[in-house]
Amino acid sequence: MRRVVGYAILTFFAVLFLGPFVLSVVTSFKTRPDFAQNPVSLVPDPVTTEWWRQALGLTESPVADVPRWLVNTVVVALVVMVARVLLDSLAGYALARMNFPGRRLLFAGIIAVLAVPPIVLLVPRFLVLKELSMYATYSALILPLAADATGIFIMRQFFLAMPRELEEAARIDGAGVLRTWWSVILPLARPGVITLAILSFQSSWNEFPHMLIANNKPELYTLPVGLALIRGSQGQDFNFPFFLATATLTMIPVAIVFFVFQRYFVRGLMEGAVKG
Repeated sequence: MRRVVGYAILTFFAVLFLGPFVLSVVTSFKTRPDFAQNPVSLVPDPVTTEWWRQALGLTESPVADVPRWLVNTVVVALVVMVARVLLDSLAGYALARMNFPGRRLLFAGIIAVLAVPPIVLLVPRFLVLKELSMYATYSALILPLAADATGIFIMRQFFLAMPRELEEAARIDGAGVLRTWWSVILPLARPGVITLAILSFQSSWNEFPHMLIANNKPELYTLPVGLALIRGSQGQDFNFPFFLATATLTMIPVAIVFFVFQRYFVRGLMEGAVKG
């Protein structure tokens, strides 16, 4: 009986959370008159793929250049993910293994950054980008996100739990600091690296505030910014089915990445929590 009740509760919450997603997918295959008459129906009548063809660039859209926004989002997310894995792991390794003056103070400052609301940094970040003549470029979209305090903390905790004998053996074989980090330490921290990669990809893919203040060129819009502008520019003639097709397209890559690497992600979080 306990198991039946438990599964019933889990099923209820699963339906509760998946309901809006399913309705979004179904609505993206509805015609505009069908949506106006039956907005919450789960059966499109008739079924149309016009909005998906526009979102994928198979037919021209009068509303938005979604394929270009998709390419921008993929480029930014992948570059930020690689940069964070490299830079955060380097910083975490230095804080975990290297002795230098001010190491504890530097780590305390990194932890303090986690307590700062990200929205507080938007105006200073905008001013810096303007002063460096980077505004409305790919560099403006990528460089401010290339490292973060959370990733440094995660990697430091993984490196602290590794035995120092591995590094000593590498030094005896003639490996330097960077060689030891790349060939010995980083492969052993694979759960942490995969966790950091997933978190970095998801956060940069869904990033909205920074992308909004770092760019004003339509050809450099990412999907979150493009979706917001679509919603605000059409007024009473808003095309909900097209909007939800684009929104579903935005969710698919993140969902695929999470489900493919889910076991590594959960294991990495658990190991990081134990080592922390």
